[in-house]
Amino acid sequence: MIVEGNSTYSLGEFDGTRVLYNFDKMLIYLDAKGKLLFGKDFKIIDDDREILFKLCNYFIQDETNCKKLGIDTTKGILLTGPVGCGKTSLMKLLRHMVPHQRPYKIIPTRNIAFGFNHIGYKTIEDYGDSQFFCFDDLGVEPMGRHYGKDCNVMGEILLSRYEFFLQTKIKTHATTNLNAQELEGRYGNRIRSRMRQLFNLVAFDRGSNDKRM
Repeated sequence: MIVEGNSTYSLGEFDGTRVLYNFDKMLIYLDAKGKLLFGKDFKIIDDDREILFKLCNYFIQDETNCKKLGIDTTKGILLTGPVGCGKTSLMKLLRHMVPHQRPYKIIPTRNIAFGFNHIGYKTIEDYGDSQFFCFDDLGVEPMGRHYGKDCNVMGEILLSRYEFFLQTKIKTHATTNLNAQELEGRYGNRIRSRMRQLFNLVAFDRGSNDKRM
């Protein structure tokens, strides 16, 4: 049960030992919460049901369904798709469905790169540590430059996150408009290989409509 203002939403039923989630009830809650977060024009559309089914099962940690869907619940989510398909909104929204879980901060990668330009390598330390992050718009950030030295800031952060993942299983999430080949071109084969171990790839169809129009 989740309370939002004067309304209470049930996401499923408790059988005495565990919660049996109901996907349709989860969608009702997500639609209502989305309107509260993003305005009355927000709505869950039928075309997104398949991707939402994957994400909802991941967030509630349904091991049975995730196994069928090829999702590893110990990894983070890399949510890909064209501009405007709703990646960032969904990552902002879905964390509210599991308030009992550790929340993650959503950080635009451009802000991280600009931060590096001002304060240097401490930025990599700050985002490469054991906090829980979702890096938004991965791959579109500019190259970092501090005191005349260029740095692929997010590439270095992903390497640090990978090391923490091996040690502590701390998750990293990200959204991106780029496909696998473009990500490899941006960060190199070594980091792309680490990303396969850090993330579950969940992808919108490349023909998904721009919901911001």
